[in-house]
Amino acid sequence: MPSQQQFRYLVALADARHFRRAAEICNVAQPTLSAQIRALEARLGAPLVERGRGGVLLTPLGERAAERARTILAGVEEIRALARAEGRPFAGTMRLGAIRTLGPYLLPLVVPGLHRTHPELRLFVQEGPPDQMLERLEQGALDLALLPGPLRRAELEAPVLFGEPLMAVLPARHRLAAQSHVAPADLAGETVLTLSPGHRLQAQVRALLEGVGASLVAEYGGTSLDALRQMTAMEMGVTILPALYVRSEVTREELLVARPLAPPAPLRTVTLAWRRSAVRAEEFRALARLIAALLFRAAPELLRPDAISSAPLPDAPRA
Repeated sequence: MPSQQQFRYLVALADARHFRRAAEICNVAQPTLSAQIRALEARLGAPLVERGRGGVLLTPLGERAAERARTILAGVEEIRALARAEGRPFAGTMRLGAIRTLGPYLLPLVVPGLHRTHPELRLFVQEGPPDQMLERLEQGALDLALLPGPLRRAELEAPVLFGEPLMAVLPARHRLAAQSHVAPADLAGETVLTLSPGHRLQAQVRALLEGVGASLVAEYGGTSLDALRQMTAMEMGVTILPALYVRSEVTREELLVARPLAPPAPLRTVTLAWRRSAVRAEEFRALARLIAALLFRAAPELLRPDAISSAPLPDAPRA
């Protein structure tokens, strides 16, 4: 039978598409990795890799074998984690993916509480775009992922943790800065800065402003929330940002003000997703409830579970 180490080498080669880089990932010499890939091919009786002067190409069998190997290795790691955590909930390492527009502003609100109540828990955090985090979760490279929701995939369990209001962010000298709330109609004639097409937030903002006469200027499309904040501070337009980001980055700005959107304000729903087949699924459910509780304590004025009807929420502590 092929060894776990051979599977690891194959997965690294599939990711790196280069023998030297794959060897560096695995912390072995390149000849060692190459010899083990050849040994795996001999054991299977078929080529897995097309070797040339440039990068590495996997054969169709090699591609399928790498994906199966990835799943096998993830299952082995889950079993090891389960054994380490036996009788000790929230012990060991959990690999958590988070989208870039959420993780840096949500995790500081929950990590201190998690560490205080479960000091043996280690969160290995990776950030990236939603599609990448979802793919890594499905492949077994992540245990959990914080993603925009609601998320409906048969192979995933993904309870909605909370709903995060979107807020209008304006230059401090803007005509709407004195208002307590900003309605979509108030933005008629305004240049509204938002993320580039393909982001969920961009689609929400476009839907919110449909028909009100605001302009989403394509050449001003931002690549990050920070870029939108900085352009708004330079009075290039106004923007609409998630409340957690506003709480973290906007409220300290002298050149900006943030105002709630007039009801019914749109929400960004956030889920914590994991594979239904995960051996630690029950532990992940408990973690989802704990994260929701910590968030409601840290930012009750921003996170609105009462506004979500599309998916069940974990229990939150009573006020």
